[in-house]
Amino acid sequence: MKKTLWTVLLLAWFAVTSTALAESGKVGVAVQVSDDNLATWNQALNVVKNIQAEYGKDKVEVELVVYGNGVGLLKFDSQLANRIDDTLASGAKVLMCQNTMKARKLTPDDMHAGIGYVKAGVVELIEKQRQGWAVIRP
Repeated sequence: MKKTLWTVLLLAWFAVTSTALAESGKVGVAVQVSDDNLATWNQALNVVKNIQAEYGKDKVEVELVVYGNGVGLLKFDSQLANRIDDTLASGAKVLMCQNTMKARKLTPDDMHAGIGYVKAGVVELIEKQRQGWAVIRP
């Protein structure tokens, strides 16, 4: 009985939070990057671009959330710095985990100039999912 009650409450909560996102008229998508594979980085940037192309940039909110071993994607000397510039110019948010930066002794001077920061990348993804966003990991 207790498990059923929790399931019903959880479903109701998801309905309320996803309704709020739907009322804004936008789809919310968070794309996770947490590994050091160049192919994955490229794929994640392609996913952002494809989502915006499919829904229309004005009808979707996209965040690229980077943490852990994905940190190299957002360093100032990344092989994909130009693609990060393009992603930012498209209106997507590009966010770096400050916990990862602290653990690796990195500062904003070590990172791509245009990005934003969140305290914890994993928590950002959890909160976005709680708000009804899709969370994608290429």
